[in-house]
Amino acid sequence: MTTLYGIPNCDTVKKARTWLADQQQDFTFHDFKKQGLTEATIQQWLKHVGWETLVNKKGTTWRGLPDERKAAVTDAASATQLMLEFPSVIKRPVLQTGSASHVGFSPDQYQQIFSK
Repeated sequence: MTTLYGIPNCDTVKKARTWLADQQQDFTFHDFKKQGLTEATIQQWLKHVGWETLVNKKGTTWRGLPDERKAAVTDAASATQLMLEFPSVIKRPVLQTGSASHVGFSPDQYQQIFSK
């Protein structure tokens, strides 16, 4: 089962959804702002992707955090708490395939994932 995590109005998520549909890939979309996220889901992602990759330090959510809060994100545990509190700080989209998690989108990246 393939699940695409993100928020529907994110341009990169829109591109990923369009690519998946165009390639006739069967997937479920999970809007983590509306449907929420569990710590278990984030832990699953962290098995495949480092927390430094998952936390989008270029986004407006991160930039809007107080400096003390940013400085407190130093490891997977503190990053997990931040992502649970502010899901929009997660780099999008997150693609969960049967055996792996992937962050971001590019047509080449997805072509490689689905050609296996």
